Amino acid sequence: MTDKLPDAEIIKRESDYLRGTIAEGLDDPATGAISETDTKLTKFHGTYLQDDRDLRDERRRQKLEPLYMFMVRLRLPGGVLSPAQWLGLDAIADECANHSLRLTTRQTFQFHGVFKHHMRTLMRRLHALGLDTKGACGDDNRNVIANVNPHLSTLQERIYRLSTEISERLMWRSGAYAEIWLGEKRVQSLGGDEEEEPFYRHYYLPRKFKIALAIPPENDCDVLANDIGLIAIVEDGELAGFNVAVGGGMGMTYGNEATYPRLAEVVGFVPAERSVDACEAIAAIQRDHGCRTDRAHARFKYTLDDHGLEWFLERFADYHGTSMEAAREYRFTHNGDRFGWVEGENGNRHLTLMIQSGRIADFDDYPLRTALREIAKVHGGEFRVTCNQNLMIANVTPEQQESIQALVREYGLDDGSRSTPLGRNAMSCVAFPTCGLAMAESERYLPSLLDELDALMNKHGLTDTPVNVRVTGCPNGCARPFLAEIGLTGKAIGKYNLYVGGDERGQRLNRLYRENIDTATILETLDPMLERYASERQADEGFGDFLVRAGIVDTERTPEVFHKSYSA
Repeated sequence: MTDKLPDAEIIKRESDYLRGTIAEGLDDPATGAISETDTKLTKFHGTYLQDDRDLRDERRRQKLEPLYMFMVRLRLPGGVLSPAQWLGLDAIADECANHSLRLTTRQTFQFHGVFKHHMRTLMRRLHALGLDTKGACGDDNRNVIANVNPHLSTLQERIYRLSTEISERLMWRSGAYAEIWLGEKRVQSLGGDEEEEPFYRHYYLPRKFKIALAIPPENDCDVLANDIGLIAIVEDGELAGFNVAVGGGMGMTYGNEATYPRLAEVVGFVPAERSVDACEAIAAIQRDHGCRTDRAHARFKYTLDDHGLEWFLERFADYHGTSMEAAREYRFTHNGDRFGWVEGENGNRHLTLMIQSGRIADFDDYPLRTALREIAKVHGGEFRVTCNQNLMIANVTPEQQESIQALVREYGLDDGSRSTPLGRNAMSCVAFPTCGLAMAESERYLPSLLDELDALMNKHGLTDTPVNVRVTGCPNGCARPFLAEIGLTGKAIGKYNLYVGGDERGQRLNRLYRENIDTATILETLDPMLERYASERQADEGFGDFLVRAGIVDTERTPEVFHKSYSA
């Protein structure tokens, strides 16, 4: 019965296919906000209503409403855009947002600080660039992400094309987007669900749904953190198909033991030509069988844990029309980005740049945004966003490489002093001041944390040793902290839960080690671990692998176990 459904489900079902009263709310000059109901619906349109939390108290004292603004996220499957699109996004940042761009851990862009009266202008500018924000948020299929493997040019292009095909297949179809944002007139549907939303119907998915494609041996997209992970199987130099992993997801809720991070499990193999159909079938299983009465239990990982993998494989055969084949051999060795210039098999060159926390702006001593704008003016290839918040200047011809490199040198984009091995492997979410879910700092905290951690690394002779560090302001896991060798999730202002023991391949969850601790305690806890790692590690052994081998992290226990104390 619908009266037993949570508000979010009722809102979707009664929204007239995601229209609600969003258009009327945008036209209301009396407030910078829109209604709470419409705020839930705009997520499907790729935007969240936020406010500046740094200014809340002052505005309250002045008897002003919060400084409302929107975050807008693009749908950008595979993370690829042209130089012309880059320049267009750069201009939008000035005209409609807060003069910055942010690369996300889902291989796309976010604008921050977009006031309500700029929203339609921004969306129309995106449309003119051939871009949109459909499904970048909300209870639907999110941005489809894929490995960035520039040295495998032909295979990389095939994987990218498949990511766009999956995204298009699972994109919602309602005319609401064009009507609200682009000013198109509504054409009244007579066919109901079948015409408005042939896949999602009027109820959409129970919760968000994420898909990733990886090309072993690299796993820079953390493929097992997704609801569907497609792991490319290459045979005789050709893409044979994909091992299919299902049920990954990072988010959890503090104090609710029924919620937990989970790695996807490999359940079989599908041929390349059936991979898009397979994704649609799996999403349909979640659409029809996912929990809709408890949003904390509505992710696909819980559907699988409720029913079991045997049940899933039976449903897959029914929905897909063909059973999965047996999974094939593969091996991951690495889940971070490769920086610097790489030559692809087609002879073109690709430069990956480290972008701390994905924030692209002109800083006081580092005109990063200006530099990338100047590169976009002369670049003849494309830009590729990585799943680790970094940026690749891709498909640079040999003839053009020196002109690009000259700009890189001029603006100090390859200045090694700006990052360390620790920094190049670090990620953070936005958190304060705009994310309403944040309990602690993340993006603004990361630089000082890295300085402190680098000092510890130097103390133990580990200066050149990469360790994976990820920080989020809450346990929702946007920067995938539960896969990090060192992961922090915000608990309160200045306090974090410390997780350790993930691996550098994205194949092992870390474990909760200390709870609700400040920076000093974080450093005191990690200090003896790093000391032992420096003296006892084996050749090429990662920090997380050492912690497991040395018994400091017990992988036999569930990931949420709280280790009361460190024992040498």
